[in-house]
Amino acid sequence: MEAMRILMDEHQSLAAIIHAIRHLIGEIGAGRLEADQGLLAAMVHYLDAYPEKRHHPKEDRYLFGPLKAKTGAGAAALERLAREHGEAEARIKGLEAALGRYRAGEPGGFEGFAQAFEGYAAFYREHMLLEEREVLPLVIAHFTEADWAAAEAGFLADDPLRGTRTGEGEEDFGRIFSKLVAAAPAPIGLGAGPYKEQ
Repeated sequence: MEAMRILMDEHQSLAAIIHAIRHLIGEIGAGRLEADQGLLAAMVHYLDAYPEKRHHPKEDRYLFGPLKAKTGAGAAALERLAREHGEAEARIKGLEAALGRYRAGEPGGFEGFAQAFEGYAAFYREHMLLEEREVLPLVIAHFTEADWAAAEAGFLADDPLRGTRTGEGEEDFGRIFSKLVAAAPAPIGLGAGPYKEQ
């Protein structure tokens, strides 16, 4: 099931970025690492652009919307997912604002960013667990061959980590992820940093 593989790859890349930011915040806070502002900004941008523009719409279009149309099973979980997808943009904007205050050198900026990030990370962790533990099992149980065929086609046509549907004005998230891994310090990355914008 390529649709499920792509979805889980996307979840893993998002979880990896969240883990990396948490690691960087811990090392910066402990005085063991000097902040790479460009790397932090690029990681937060990844959390903004990837889920909001590519990941959530695809889940809704090919998995959760069709599931809701087929059955009343999981109605409360699907309503919660839809609500969280709607809230996610405001949450990431709050995180971006906190990062902006930190980068501007405002008093308490680092602490505010660290706190905002922990709130975002906790939200996203629970969101992915809801999808993986409650909703995706329902998709597997209720989808027909035709449903899977539509999901497979949709996910294969839009696989951001492998560059499909990357056209003018669209970001190649596989390339961006590779750049983030290259720039991030060991043990979370290859340590080639600092992060360079192109």
